[in-house]
Amino acid sequence: MEKATALYRDVLGATVSDKVPLPEHGVYTVFVELGNTKLELLHPLGEKSPIAGFLQKNKSGGMHHICIEVDDITAAIADLKAKNIRTLSAEPRIGAHGKPVMFLHPKDCDGVLVELEEA
Repeated sequence: MEKATALYRDVLGATVSDKVPLPEHGVYTVFVELGNTKLELLHPLGEKSPIAGFLQKNKSGGMHHICIEVDDITAAIADLKAKNIRTLSAEPRIGAHGKPVMFLHPKDCDGVLVELEEA
């Protein structure tokens, strides 16, 4: 996490936050802002962290998921379910930014874990 934070801050000139523990999500997060792009650098917090398995398979790190901002998460979920896109939970939950989020099943999104976040 420190190496990635330095890359975005020192090399690419991004604004980066301090490392924030989010125990309810099982991660530490560094928020990165670079122009119109926002990134979250994640590091496992605890043995049951949802990204621990990802890092075991990808020792150098890499992209875990993408996030798409939507105006109305309930409407977006209904639209996607009508298109046979599965979600990973029954209901949205509050994400790292304090807004409702929902993850879509990667098998329905060409192998990409997609997060929806309400604007």
